[in-house]
Amino acid sequence: MHVAILTFDGFNELDSLIAFHLLKRVKRPDWRVSIASPGRHVCSMNGLIVEAQASLEDACQADAVLVGSGINTRNVVATPELMSRLRFDPARQLLGAQCSGTLILAKLGLLEGVPACTDLVTKPWVEDAGIDVINEPFTARGNVATAGGCLSSQYLATWFIARLADVDTARNVMFYVAPVGEKEACVSRALDNISPFL
Repeated sequence: MHVAILTFDGFNELDSLIAFHLLKRVKRPDWRVSIASPGRHVCSMNGLIVEAQASLEDACQADAVLVGSGINTRNVVATPELMSRLRFDPARQLLGAQCSGTLILAKLGLLEGVPACTDLVTKPWVEDAGIDVINEPFTARGNVATAGGCLSSQYLATWFIARLADVDTARNVMFYVAPVGEKEACVSRALDNISPFL
């Protein structure tokens, strides 16, 4: 099982790295999570340089793809060379997008007729792409999910784990990372957000 997190230059650390950490907490021998980028290294919006473990082409073959966000997403969707490398199939892959990553799925034609979540800055661009943006932190239809707001990355990762592993594993992962004294409330909130879409 390979989960690829698409991460472009200018990426938001909260989106890619929270999801990466949560997904890596699934301890199964066939479970692999990777940062997938256009080049060998990728630099965040705040100057953090991360080495990619997978290429965009590897991500296209992954079982699941989470599209992170960042300050350069509009440049990504305006770059035919990059967009032509992104070929996803919701019939065989789980697809999820966080904040401006939703714009990438929209421009790839993967959100047609599907309501979506995104952050407030990206909302008008996603709407200009013809997508109905809803005021929720998470939504999904079939194998495609979107989340809006940096900290909603936990919901996207929890949904991926519940779909690709099971709900108990998702619950255990969230319980481990939730703040002490708030564990039950955090787990409950995460599961309440994703349960209608499992």
